[in-house]
Amino acid sequence: MKERHANNLDRIRKRYEKRRQLYRLLREHASDILKSENFRSTKNYIQHGTMPVHRHCIDVAEKSIAISKFLRIPCNEREMVRGALLHDYFLYDWHDKSRENYQRLHGFYHPGIALRNASMEYELTLREKDIIKKHMWPLTVVPPLCREAWIVTTADKYCSLLETLKLHRGAGVRAI
Repeated sequence: MKERHANNLDRIRKRYEKRRQLYRLLREHASDILKSENFRSTKNYIQHGTMPVHRHCIDVAEKSIAISKFLRIPCNEREMVRGALLHDYFLYDWHDKSRENYQRLHGFYHPGIALRNASMEYELTLREKDIIKKHMWPLTVVPPLCREAWIVTTADKYCSLLETLKLHRGAGVRAI
């Protein structure tokens, strides 16, 4: 019994340390984004299932870091994290039926809208623009050009699948 309890505590410590490292990286690379009123407003929009866009974007950043480390893919971590946080920066409720073409074309158009919104608020690098604009590939016919964009695209598909299948649900707002 004591051994099982010790294993559980060890797992909790590892999970806590991993989460702490993620938040340190987010603050290091993207504190301006995290503090932005517009980014914070994404807590009010649902992405898939019950997941707020805010949480989805943080999860995509986390999975992008994990994928790049697991596969040992050298990349610009700062640009990848920033692109992941801004990839769904469309700033509206895509489920709102009063919006013109509210749901049918969202998958095709939101990358361009997110890029436009992010460009108005931040000085974006070419990599960050590529990540935001191409994260919906193959719907965005032109494929990503950099490995960071490929990683974020993969992480986004993974997170979206878990959210859509209700294997990862929105648990409310987590403060950073």
